[in-house]
Amino acid sequence: MREWQVTVWIMFVHTDSTVSVAGVTLRSEMIADLFAHHPFAAHPIHSLCFLNCGNQNEDPFIKSCLRSDGSTKRMDKLSVMQAFRRIVERGSFARAADDLGVSSALLSREIKLLEESLGTTLLTRTTRSMSVTDAGRLYYDEATGILDAVTKVETRIREGAGAVRGHLKVNASSSFGQTVIAPMLPEFLNAHPDLRFSLSMDDRIIDMVEGGYDVSIRIRAAMPDSALVARKLGTLRQRIYAAPSFMEKAGELSSPEDIHRHPVVGFLLAGHLTSWELQGPLGEKTIDLDPKTRVSNSLVLRDLLIAGQGIGTLPEFVSNQPEASGALVRVLPDWELPAPEIFAVTASRLGMDAKVTAFLDHLRTALHP
Repeated sequence: MREWQVTVWIMFVHTDSTVSVAGVTLRSEMIADLFAHHPFAAHPIHSLCFLNCGNQNEDPFIKSCLRSDGSTKRMDKLSVMQAFRRIVERGSFARAADDLGVSSALLSREIKLLEESLGTTLLTRTTRSMSVTDAGRLYYDEATGILDAVTKVETRIREGAGAVRGHLKVNASSSFGQTVIAPMLPEFLNAHPDLRFSLSMDDRIIDMVEGGYDVSIRIRAAMPDSALVARKLGTLRQRIYAAPSFMEKAGELSSPEDIHRHPVVGFLLAGHLTSWELQGPLGEKTIDLDPKTRVSNSLVLRDLLIAGQGIGTLPEFVSNQPEASGALVRVLPDWELPAPEIFAVTASRLGMDAKVTAFLDHLRTALHP
């Protein structure tokens, strides 16, 4: 290794909590000796950084001992296990250091710190030889098992990251689950036979993390800021409906104000239960309401409207079929409520795994055939 002259600033934290800083100039072999024989865990050196090192990034020892910000490196527990395993298997600090791309001094320091933390000697070393103690052999055997298990888990996760398998847990409202998700499920499940699937239908907002759900489908005008991640799947139209038999008795409505003359069936979980902000050819109009009948499920609301119980609003995924069959007709067809959005909500910001991605792809197709 080439000779380097390095300025080292050392901060000492004394037993009385006072701090002093000293700057000394060391050659590279002196720094190696400092690391090898004065491990930081047992020394009053609190932190150490290198300044004025010249071309320090070109020197393999300096590079191996420093982070990019100039602070000294410390290996994490798994890295120390890996280093110890390599030292034992290679029978040499130098050969293990070459394999790991670090300096022998750094390895020596870490093993010394490991031995001190365990309170025993793992390796006996002389200038010419190295042997493994009984404690070192036990540590090697257990560390090898841990490292192999970690590698196995990582391999399984990487191999499965692109496969649609495992258990997919989905949450949605009752109406959306029955009218949109349920019809698409047979094709989706047939396409992914290795997948386990659970669908929970709740008409109130649930705690995704507590429930262990992978994705929740929510219909809102906008999603509030939270730790959850919301991805927009589409936009719904929210219109006013009634049964033909009801309209025959009630007569045509000529303006939004005419709604006050008729019974309204309200949706308890909607933000527009007692106030409809309608958009139409004359701009926006707000109609305040006091629904006589109120329900918390839009499929029940649909059935009440079909039975002639009054006027109400429905999202298109609920109204499409009865409107197509003639069971419901539009009321004030030029007016409708603001369009809510369909969101797929996940708990992780790290991205969706394959099973969630596959499910949402099928759902988008169902929403936009």
